[in-house]
Amino acid sequence: MLRTPTARVLDEGDEPAVRRLLATDPVAACVIAGRVEAAGTAATSLGAPLWGFGAGRSLEAVCLAGANLIPFALPGAERAAVAAFAERARRAGRRCSTIVGPAATVEPLWALLEPSWGPARDHRPRQPLLAIEGPPAVAPEPRVRPVRPSEVEVLLPAAVAMFTEEVGVSPLRVDGGAGYRARVADLVRAGQSLAWIERGEVLFKAEIGAVSRSACQIQGVWVAPAHRGRGIGTAGTAAVVEYARTAIAPVVSLYVNDFNAAARASYARVGFTEVGRFASVLF
Repeated sequence: MLRTPTARVLDEGDEPAVRRLLATDPVAACVIAGRVEAAGTAATSLGAPLWGFGAGRSLEAVCLAGANLIPFALPGAERAAVAAFAERARRAGRRCSTIVGPAATVEPLWALLEPSWGPARDHRPRQPLLAIEGPPAVAPEPRVRPVRPSEVEVLLPAAVAMFTEEVGVSPLRVDGGAGYRARVADLVRAGQSLAWIERGEVLFKAEIGAVSRSACQIQGVWVAPAHRGRGIGTAGTAAVVEYARTAIAPVVSLYVNDFNAAARASYARVGFTEVGRFASVLF
Protein backbone atom coordinates (compact mmCIF):
# COMPACT_ATOMS: atom_id res chain seq x y z
CA MET A 1 0.00 0.00 0.00
CA LEU A 2 1.35 3.43 -0.96
CA ARG A 3 1.68 5.87 1.93
CA THR A 4 0.35 9.40 1.58
CA PRO A 5 3.25 11.88 1.86
CA THR A 6 3.16 13.69 5.18
CA ALA A 7 4.05 17.20 6.29
CA ARG A 8 5.34 18.15 9.72
CA VAL A 9 5.33 21.31 11.80
CA LEU A 10 8.78 22.85 11.63
CA ASP A 11 10.75 24.12 14.60
CA GLU A 12 13.79 26.32 15.20
CA GLY A 13 16.13 23.53 14.12
CA ASP A 14 14.70 23.69 10.61
CA GLU A 15 15.53 27.35 10.03
CA PRO A 16 18.73 26.77 7.95
CA ALA A 17 16.88 24.39 5.62
CA VAL A 18 13.94 26.78 5.33
CA ARG A 19 16.24 29.66 4.43
CA ARG A 20 17.99 27.56 1.76
CA LEU A 21 14.66 26.59 0.25
CA LEU A 22 13.27 30.13 0.17
CA ALA A 23 16.50 31.46 -1.34
CA THR A 24 15.80 29.46 -4.51
CA ASP A 25 13.20 32.08 -5.49
CA PRO A 26 13.43 35.19 -3.29
CA VAL A 27 10.68 37.04 -5.16
CA ALA A 28 8.05 34.29 -5.00
CA ALA A 29 9.01 33.42 -1.41
CA CYS A 30 9.22 37.02 -0.17
CA VAL A 31 6.28 36.87 2.26
CA ILE A 32 7.41 33.71 4.05
CA ALA A 33 11.08 34.75 3.94
CA GLY A 34 10.31 38.06 5.61
CA ARG A 35 8.41 36.35 8.40
CA VAL A 36 11.20 33.81 8.94
CA GLU A 37 13.91 36.48 8.97
CA ALA A 38 11.96 38.42 11.60
CA ALA A 39 10.74 35.57 13.78
CA GLY A 40 12.49 32.30 12.91
CA THR A 41 10.66 29.06 12.16
CA ALA A 42 9.13 28.03 15.49
CA ALA A 43 5.32 28.36 15.58
CA THR A 44 5.46 30.19 18.90
CA SER A 45 7.56 33.01 17.46
CA LEU A 46 5.99 33.03 13.98
CA GLY A 47 2.49 33.21 15.40
CA ALA A 48 1.42 30.38 13.07
CA PRO A 49 2.70 26.91 12.23
CA LEU A 50 5.08 26.49 9.32
CA TRP A 51 4.59 23.10 7.69
CA GLY A 52 7.48 21.41 5.94
CA PHE A 53 7.72 18.64 3.37
CA GLY A 54 10.92 16.69 2.71
CA ALA A 55 13.17 13.95 3.98
CA GLY A 56 14.70 14.53 7.40
CA ARG A 57 15.87 18.11 7.80
CA SER A 58 15.98 18.54 4.01
CA LEU A 59 13.02 20.48 2.64
CA GLU A 60 11.34 20.55 -0.74
CA ALA A 61 8.37 22.69 0.28
CA VAL A 62 6.91 24.75 3.12
CA CYS A 63 3.48 26.19 3.87
CA LEU A 64 2.76 28.99 6.33
CA ALA A 65 -0.60 28.19 7.93
CA GLY A 66 -1.71 31.51 9.38
CA ALA A 67 -4.41 34.02 8.47
CA ASN A 68 -3.27 33.32 4.91
CA LEU A 69 -2.30 29.83 3.80
CA ILE A 70 0.90 30.34 1.78
CA PRO A 71 2.53 27.31 0.10
CA PHE A 72 5.94 27.35 -1.59
CA ALA A 73 7.65 24.39 -3.27
CA LEU A 74 10.62 23.58 -5.43
CA PRO A 75 9.75 23.02 -9.10
CA GLY A 76 8.81 19.38 -9.54
CA ALA A 77 7.92 18.88 -5.87
CA GLU A 78 4.55 20.63 -5.99
CA ARG A 79 2.27 17.63 -6.46
CA ALA A 80 3.67 15.54 -3.60
CA ALA A 81 4.00 18.56 -1.32
CA VAL A 82 0.46 19.83 -1.79
CA ALA A 83 -0.92 16.35 -1.14
CA ALA A 84 0.81 16.43 2.24
CA PHE A 85 -0.26 20.00 2.98
CA ALA A 86 -3.86 19.30 1.95
CA GLU A 87 -4.06 16.35 4.32
CA ARG A 88 -2.87 18.45 7.25
CA ALA A 89 -5.12 21.37 6.25
CA ARG A 90 -8.20 19.14 6.06
CA ARG A 91 -7.50 17.76 9.53
CA ALA A 92 -6.99 21.25 10.99
CA GLY A 93 -10.04 22.75 9.28
CA ARG A 94 -10.09 26.05 7.43
CA ARG A 95 -8.73 28.88 9.56
CA CYS A 96 -7.42 31.15 6.80
CA SER A 97 -9.14 33.88 4.82
CA THR A 98 -7.01 33.34 1.72
CA ILE A 99 -4.81 30.76 0.02
CA VAL A 100 -2.16 32.68 -1.91
CA GLY A 101 1.24 32.04 -3.47
CA PRO A 102 2.84 30.59 -6.59
CA ALA A 103 0.13 29.22 -8.87
CA ALA A 104 2.02 25.94 -9.31
CA THR A 105 1.34 25.16 -5.63
CA VAL A 106 -1.90 27.05 -4.94
CA GLU A 107 -3.85 25.55 -7.83
CA PRO A 108 -3.26 21.84 -7.07
CA LEU A 109 -3.65 22.55 -3.35
CA TRP A 110 -7.04 24.15 -3.91
CA ALA A 111 -8.11 21.26 -6.16
CA LEU A 112 -7.56 18.93 -3.19
CA LEU A 113 -9.14 21.22 -0.59
CA GLU A 114 -12.16 22.48 -2.53
CA PRO A 115 -14.33 19.40 -1.84
CA SER A 116 -14.06 20.00 1.91
CA TRP A 117 -13.36 23.75 2.09
CA GLY A 118 -15.32 25.03 -0.88
CA PRO A 119 -16.91 26.90 -2.37
CA ALA A 120 -14.58 29.88 -2.39
CA ARG A 121 -15.91 33.43 -2.47
CA ASP A 122 -13.45 34.19 -5.29
CA HIS A 123 -10.78 32.26 -7.18
CA ARG A 124 -8.08 34.11 -9.11
CA PRO A 125 -5.91 31.51 -10.86
CA ARG A 126 -3.84 33.86 -13.03
CA GLN A 127 -2.04 36.69 -11.27
CA PRO A 128 1.23 37.67 -12.97
CA LEU A 129 4.09 38.12 -10.50
CA LEU A 130 6.11 41.17 -11.54
CA ALA A 131 9.51 42.45 -10.40
CA ILE A 132 11.89 45.31 -11.03
CA GLU A 133 15.55 45.64 -10.09
CA GLY A 134 17.01 49.08 -10.61
CA PRO A 135 15.42 52.51 -11.06
CA PRO A 136 11.91 52.88 -12.50
CA ALA A 137 11.54 53.69 -16.19
CA VAL A 138 9.37 56.75 -15.54
CA ALA A 139 9.84 59.77 -13.30
CA PRO A 140 8.63 59.16 -9.73
CA GLU A 141 5.92 61.41 -8.33
CA PRO A 142 7.84 63.61 -5.82
CA ARG A 143 4.79 64.16 -3.61
CA VAL A 144 4.57 60.46 -2.71
CA ARG A 145 6.25 60.01 0.67
CA PRO A 146 6.10 57.81 3.78
CA VAL A 147 2.91 58.39 5.74
CA ARG A 148 3.42 60.00 9.15
CA PRO A 149 2.02 58.30 12.28
CA SER A 150 -0.16 61.37 12.82
CA GLU A 151 -1.81 60.71 9.43
CA VAL A 152 -3.16 57.20 10.09
CA GLU A 153 -6.73 58.44 10.38
CA VAL A 154 -6.36 60.32 7.08
CA LEU A 155 -4.99 57.21 5.40
CA LEU A 156 -7.47 54.71 6.84
CA PRO A 157 -10.52 55.53 4.63
CA ALA A 158 -8.37 55.17 1.51
CA ALA A 159 -6.97 51.87 2.79
CA VAL A 160 -10.49 50.58 3.49
CA ALA A 161 -11.67 51.68 0.04
CA MET A 162 -8.74 49.92 -1.64
CA PHE A 163 -9.28 46.69 0.31
CA THR A 164 -13.02 46.66 -0.39
CA GLU A 165 -12.51 47.38 -4.09
CA GLU A 166 -9.81 44.73 -4.49
CA VAL A 167 -11.05 41.94 -2.23
CA GLY A 168 -14.79 42.50 -2.57
CA VAL A 169 -15.59 42.78 1.15
CA SER A 170 -14.88 45.45 3.75
CA PRO A 171 -12.03 44.86 6.22
CA LEU A 172 -14.26 46.46 8.85
CA ARG A 173 -16.64 43.49 8.87
CA VAL A 174 -14.45 41.61 11.38
CA ASP A 175 -13.89 42.97 14.92
CA GLY A 176 -15.12 46.38 13.84
CA GLY A 177 -11.94 46.86 11.82
CA ALA A 178 -9.61 46.93 14.86
CA GLY A 179 -7.26 44.34 13.40
CA TYR A 180 -7.11 46.05 10.03
CA ARG A 181 -6.51 49.45 11.58
CA ALA A 182 -3.67 47.98 13.64
CA ARG A 183 -2.11 46.52 10.49
CA VAL A 184 -2.33 49.90 8.71
CA ALA A 185 -0.75 51.64 11.72
CA ASP A 186 2.03 49.04 11.94
CA LEU A 187 2.99 49.62 8.30
CA VAL A 188 3.01 53.37 8.85
CA ARG A 189 5.27 53.04 11.90
CA ALA A 190 7.62 50.78 9.94
CA GLY A 191 7.93 53.33 7.11
CA GLN A 192 6.28 50.88 4.70
CA SER A 193 3.18 52.92 3.86
CA LEU A 194 3.51 55.65 1.22
CA ALA A 195 0.97 58.13 -0.07
CA TRP A 196 0.37 61.40 -1.83
CA ILE A 197 -1.74 63.40 0.60
CA GLU A 198 -2.96 66.84 -0.35
CA ARG A 199 -5.17 69.04 1.88
CA GLY A 200 -6.22 66.04 3.90
CA GLU A 201 -7.10 63.94 0.84
CA VAL A 202 -5.27 60.77 -0.21
CA LEU A 203 -4.75 60.87 -3.97
CA PHE A 204 -2.50 57.79 -4.13
CA LYS A 205 -1.39 55.14 -1.67
CA ALA A 206 0.54 51.89 -1.56
CA GLU A 207 2.21 49.69 1.03
CA ILE A 208 5.36 47.63 1.02
CA GLY A 209 3.51 44.79 2.67
CA ALA A 210 6.21 42.12 2.72
CA VAL A 211 9.94 42.62 3.25
CA SER A 212 12.92 40.27 3.18
CA ARG A 213 16.60 41.01 2.78
CA SER A 214 16.50 40.09 -0.91
CA ALA A 215 13.13 41.39 -2.05
CA CYS A 216 10.03 43.29 -1.03
CA GLN A 217 6.46 43.23 -2.27
CA ILE A 218 4.24 46.23 -3.00
CA GLN A 219 0.59 45.80 -2.04
CA GLY A 220 -2.52 47.92 -1.90
CA VAL A 221 -1.82 50.28 -4.80
CA TRP A 222 -4.76 52.67 -5.05
CA VAL A 223 -5.67 55.96 -6.74
CA ALA A 224 -8.66 58.00 -5.58
CA PRO A 225 -11.46 57.50 -8.15
CA ALA A 226 -11.75 61.22 -8.94
CA HIS A 227 -8.07 61.32 -9.92
CA ARG A 228 -7.80 58.22 -12.09
CA GLY A 229 -6.76 58.38 -15.73
CA ARG A 230 -4.15 61.09 -15.13
CA GLY A 231 -1.03 58.91 -14.75
CA ILE A 232 -0.97 59.23 -10.96
CA GLY A 233 -0.86 55.47 -10.48
CA THR A 234 2.16 55.07 -12.74
CA ALA A 235 4.17 57.95 -11.28
CA GLY A 236 3.10 57.04 -7.76
CA THR A 237 4.16 53.41 -8.18
CA ALA A 238 7.48 54.58 -9.60
CA ALA A 239 7.99 56.64 -6.43
CA VAL A 240 7.26 53.59 -4.27
CA VAL A 241 9.72 51.51 -6.32
CA GLU A 242 12.46 54.13 -5.93
CA TYR A 243 11.89 54.38 -2.19
CA ALA A 244 11.70 50.61 -1.71
CA ARG A 245 14.77 49.68 -3.72
CA THR A 246 16.96 52.27 -2.01
CA ALA A 247 15.62 52.01 1.54
CA ILE A 248 14.30 48.46 1.92
CA ALA A 249 15.39 45.74 -0.57
CA PRO A 250 17.10 45.60 -3.97
CA VAL A 251 14.31 43.79 -5.82
CA VAL A 252 10.76 45.18 -5.76
CA SER A 253 7.82 42.97 -6.70
CA LEU A 254 4.03 42.85 -6.83
CA TYR A 255 1.34 40.64 -8.27
CA VAL A 256 -1.69 41.76 -10.24
CA ASN A 257 -4.91 40.23 -11.54
CA ASP A 258 -4.49 39.18 -15.15
CA PHE A 259 -7.80 40.85 -16.09
CA ASN A 260 -6.68 44.26 -14.79
CA ALA A 261 -5.37 45.56 -18.11
CA ALA A 262 -4.97 49.16 -16.93
CA ALA A 263 -2.84 48.20 -13.94
CA ARG A 264 -0.71 45.80 -15.97
CA ALA A 265 -0.03 48.51 -18.56
CA SER A 266 0.88 50.97 -15.81
CA TYR A 267 3.31 48.55 -14.17
CA ALA A 268 4.91 47.82 -17.54
CA ARG A 269 5.52 51.53 -18.03
CA VAL A 270 7.20 51.67 -14.61
CA GLY A 271 9.56 48.90 -15.73
CA PHE A 272 8.16 45.78 -14.09
CA THR A 273 8.61 42.48 -15.94
CA GLU A 274 6.81 39.19 -15.36
CA VAL A 275 8.87 36.68 -13.37
CA GLY A 276 6.22 34.14 -12.35
CA ARG A 277 2.56 33.58 -11.67
CA PHE A 278 0.59 33.70 -8.44
CA ALA A 279 -2.93 32.49 -7.67
CA SER A 280 -5.36 33.37 -4.89
CA VAL A 281 -8.40 31.70 -3.36
CA LEU A 282 -10.51 34.04 -1.21
CA PHE A 283 -13.06 32.92 1.38
